[in-house]
Amino acid sequence: MSKALRLPEKWFRRGLWLVAVIFASFLIGLGGLVVGDLPQVESPRSVEDFMAPAQAEPVKAEIQSARAEYDKAGKALESANLKHGTAQARYQSARETFDNWVATRKATARPDQDSELIARTRALDALKQEENASRAAVEQLQESSLQARQRLDAANQRWSELRDGAVPAWRAEMRAIELRVFLLRLAVTLPLLLVAGWLFARQRKSTWWPFVWGFIFFALFAFFVELVPYLPDYGGYVRYVVGIVVTVLLGRAAILALNRYLERQKQQESLPETQRREELGYDVALARLAKGVCPGCERSVDLKDAGIDFCPHCGIGLFDRCGQCSTRKSAFSRFCHACGTPARAGECSASPAADGHV
Repeated sequence: MSKALRLPEKWFRRGLWLVAVIFASFLIGLGGLVVGDLPQVESPRSVEDFMAPAQAEPVKAEIQSARAEYDKAGKALESANLKHGTAQARYQSARETFDNWVATRKATARPDQDSELIARTRALDALKQEENASRAAVEQLQESSLQARQRLDAANQRWSELRDGAVPAWRAEMRAIELRVFLLRLAVTLPLLLVAGWLFARQRKSTWWPFVWGFIFFALFAFFVELVPYLPDYGGYVRYVVGIVVTVLLGRAAILALNRYLERQKQQESLPETQRREELGYDVALARLAKGVCPGCERSVDLKDAGIDFCPHCGIGLFDRCGQCSTRKSAFSRFCHACGTPARAGECSASPAADGHV
C-alpha cells in the first residue's frame, strides 16, 4: 500500500499513526489508574478476623501476660547473673589473696588463738556465702523464666491451633474477594474490548481511524495486561479452561473467516473481467501488485516475466499496450508511463469514481 501513496500522504499517515499511539498511551494511563483503584473497594482481611472472639481474646490476653512475665523474668535473670558473676569474682580474688597469705606465714599450733587467721577465714566464708546466695537467686530466676517460657509456648500453641482453624474460611474469603475484583475488572475491560471489536469491524478505515486504532490498542492492553493476569487460578484449572475456550473461539472465527474469504474469492473469479476490474480499487490493485500477487485472486505471480500478460490462476489482465505508443504497461495504470496518454476505459482496472479519487 505504501508504494501506491503520494509522498506527503505517507508522512501524514505516519504522523497519524503517531497520534494513534499517543492517544492509546494516554488512555492506557487513565485506564491503569481506574483499574488499579478497583481493589480498594474491598477492605483487607486477615486470618485473625475469622477467629472466634470468645476463644481468641482470652488466648491473646494469656499470650500478652505470659510474654510480659517472661520479659520481666529475663531482665531479672540478667541482673542476677551479673550479681552472681561479681560475687564469684570477689570470692576468687579473696581466695587467692588468702592462699598467698597462708603460704608466707608460719601456721600457729593453736589456730583458735590466731586472731588474724580467724578473721581472714570468716571474711572468706562470708564471700562464699554471698556467692552461694547469688547462685541460688540465679537458679530460682532461671526456674521462673522457664515456667514463663513454657506458659508462653502453651499460649502460642493454642493461638496457632485457633489460627489454623480459621485459615480455610480466610482462604475462601480471599478467593471470593479476588473473584469480585476480577469481575469488576471484567466489567470495565470487556465493554472496552467489545467496543474495540465493533470499531475494528466498522470504523478502522474511516476518517477518524487514528483515534479508532488508538482505542483498539488501549482495549487490547486493558484486556491482556489489566485483566488476564488477574484471572482467578483455582489450581490452574480456570486458566487452562479459559485458554482452551478462547483458542477454540478464535480458531473457529478464523476458520469461518477463511472459508468466507475463499468463497468470496471464488465468486469474484467467476465474474467477467470487466466487472472484476470495476470492483477493484486503484490503491488496492497497486498495493497487491507491489506485493507480487495478482490483484484479482491474490495468488503469487512473477510480474517481472515479460511474457506474462494475464494471471495464470484467474485470467485477469495484468499488462497491456498503450493505445498511443504501444508500450507494454500495467493494465491497472491510469496513464502510460512512456507517453502519459490516459488509459482507455476498457484498459484501466478502476475508474476514478470507484475509489474516491478525482
